[in-house]
Amino acid sequence: MTAPIENIVIAGAGQAGGRAAEALRARGFQGAITILGEEPHPPYERPQLSKAMLHRADAPVAYIKQARDWNDVLNVRLETGAAVTDCDTDRRMVTTADGRSFPFDRLLIATGTRPRRLAELEKSGIEIQYLRNVEDALRFRKSVQHQSRIVIVGGGVIGLEAACAAAKNGCRVTVIESEKRLLARAFPSLVSDLVAAKHRSHGVTFVFGATVTGTTPDGVQLSNGDAIEADLVLIGIGVEPVPTVAERLGLLSRGGIAIDACGRTAAPGVFCAGDAALQWSRCHGRAIRVETWANAQNQAISVASNMIGETKEYNDPPWFWTDQYDLNIQVAGDMLDSDHIVRGNERSGKFSVVAMRGSDVVGALSVNAAKEMAMLKCVIAANARPSRADLESSAYDLRAALK
Repeated sequence: MTAPIENIVIAGAGQAGGRAAEALRARGFQGAITILGEEPHPPYERPQLSKAMLHRADAPVAYIKQARDWNDVLNVRLETGAAVTDCDTDRRMVTTADGRSFPFDRLLIATGTRPRRLAELEKSGIEIQYLRNVEDALRFRKSVQHQSRIVIVGGGVIGLEAACAAAKNGCRVTVIESEKRLLARAFPSLVSDLVAAKHRSHGVTFVFGATVTGTTPDGVQLSNGDAIEADLVLIGIGVEPVPTVAERLGLLSRGGIAIDACGRTAAPGVFCAGDAALQWSRCHGRAIRVETWANAQNQAISVASNMIGETKEYNDPPWFWTDQYDLNIQVAGDMLDSDHIVRGNERSGKFSVVAMRGSDVVGALSVNAAKEMAMLKCVIAANARPSRADLESSAYDLRAALK
């Protein structure tokens, strides 16, 4: 006979942790729920850190719920400033950095990721920043208001959104990207070129195919021999899973924490959701970590059901969006190693690109075409197979592929 589930502990008070707690109550779980978070804040959504919070000097932090509502409304114990540092699955107990212990029948690891650092630059006299939490966003927002010379290391989504905010504030912005073009792992080249041109029209300078190798008295030194002046360097070279709990349990591989489609790890009673989870992606044909707002929310909701005895597989295609100047770009599935079909006229600034492998639609990207992306996401999720000829016609109604 299965023992009753009375205590659920959620390690991590980010979006995945917060949404999982909400889902547990929505599914009727009446036992104790404890959220343990390292940051001093209640759960909040991270996209705002490189979007609204950088573009508006008065933008407040948008929390999933106010701190008091977790207890008063949902009867959830929220402990902030309480990083989980150890876990004993035999005793069913987790321990926080301040020495407190919390019993659990089920544990959800939702500790997310942390920025990859360039420690050699941190020892220099130049101000080095990262963009991962509320304090980081407030610090960068204050910096760009002084119209500084800013170098951004990494031409990914976070780096480009930060570059957009800095350029709009009159900063002199240089982006250093080790690849030959922007977002080479997510964008087809025509969209990379479009984004680069848009940034250049706002004064942003790019250096491609180079890395930062060190600092100079007034800036950074590059691998190509160039030196760039900088008052501030923002590092945006990706993230890695927060290791503590997973390492203690022997769950952490180089790629993340491996889970099955229900969110179960190799440790009995231990689940994982969000950025740290290494999950199977049909679109990619392999297990990947999905570092997106939608995955952190939707996967956590699905896994919460499984923690209390349901069997609900989660296999939504990865999806993210980025807003840069007047461009809204959305990406679903996988755009790499595939044939690309352009729908619409790219010169108009409103079009989409569909990625196919054989007869399978494995990815899509839209530029200022949110309604079309909504349908393309459905096509990918349903594993529908419209013909290449149909997709090449912008007049083709994508709803027909779902019938």
